[in-house]
Amino acid sequence: MRFGRLWSLFPVVLWAAVAPGVARAQDVVLGASVQLTGPLANTGRYYRDAYQFAIDRINAAGGVKIGGVSHHLALKLYDNQSDVNLSVRQYTQLVSQDKVNLLLGPFASNFALADSAVSEKYRVPMVQGGGASDQIFERHFKYIFGTLAPASNYFGSTIEMFKTLRPEPKTVALLYADDAFDVSVAEGTRPKLERAGLKIAMDERYTTNATDFSTLLSQIKSKHVDVVLVAGHETEILNFVRQAKSLAVAPKLYSFTVGVPSEDFRKALGKDADYAFGMTAWLPSTVLKDRWFGDAAQFARDYKARFGYDPDYHAASGVADVEALVQAMESAGSTDAQRVRDALARTRFESLYGPVAFSAQGQIDLPQVVIQVQGEALVEVYGGKGHEVKPKYPMPAWNAR
Repeated sequence: MRFGRLWSLFPVVLWAAVAPGVARAQDVVLGASVQLTGPLANTGRYYRDAYQFAIDRINAAGGVKIGGVSHHLALKLYDNQSDVNLSVRQYTQLVSQDKVNLLLGPFASNFALADSAVSEKYRVPMVQGGGASDQIFERHFKYIFGTLAPASNYFGSTIEMFKTLRPEPKTVALLYADDAFDVSVAEGTRPKLERAGLKIAMDERYTTNATDFSTLLSQIKSKHVDVVLVAGHETEILNFVRQAKSLAVAPKLYSFTVGVPSEDFRKALGKDADYAFGMTAWLPSTVLKDRWFGDAAQFARDYKARFGYDPDYHAASGVADVEALVQAMESAGSTDAQRVRDALARTRFESLYGPVAFSAQGQIDLPQVVIQVQGEALVEVYGGKGHEVKPKYPMPAWNAR
């Protein structure tokens, strides 16, 4: 057995200091398995850092108040090495052997889809902000709660925006990876495009972790497609943009489900990220108030000061996951899994991420703001709260930039 895999079988246990002078009872341990190594580690770190940041901040404010007694939060964390089978085994160990009180989720819908079966089997609530696929919640499980909006509506605001553009786009290429999240995106996007009167010139599914998009790009070019919508992973989309430039493929607009909100994505592409559209359910704002962090803008500043990089909606949803469990424990007056689960189902609170209220299926719904890279800035262009700027459209040819 390789040392990396051997190490992954042991948890990283992270303890945070409780405020001085606060009497507390037995620790409440939250368990999670996230991608700290492997191809998904760049996004997995958001959840590791967000979980710990939230736990530290809550502990510093006195911890979880249950029946008038302060309880200290702790995090027991495994590295699933971006391996979904390993992740399932680690969640099983967290609940059956480590006896953690409650669960936080992994990143990515295919992980949440598999790992939530563990929480359902053992009847231990899991709150996760890493999986948005509708498939996760269509099974009517009782113990999975999600803080990402449904994947099926990720391109909803973008399609609405098309009506405001001149010239208005007429034809669309819909490309998507073959994992749970991206399939849900495509299934929700098709009817929206049809209702908007757009012609789907291409509807293509590609293999997750694909590196060669030359064939698809050649088709986009030959069909003179106006708009390209891509549902995929960040590394795939980086490859897509780089190859689009090398093949001189420049539709009027391209939009991606992931990447654009990420500082790393924009740094990796440099000027080639210009004109790219994306979406996000969260941007740092003083309007979003929070019990522990003040507001979202302050949270973003504090997060970067601690971890050295800007948070995006992954980090904000990760903090909301921890806060939802704390709110539910305090509401239930207990750490009992069933009572916490029932409290989660009726939870309503304002967070730095936005309003958190779970549907009967266990998922929240937040509107997606359309964003675009304009020069060195990331700006809101549609669906925001009065802060939009005019989209840069149509996109010029690569040699005309």
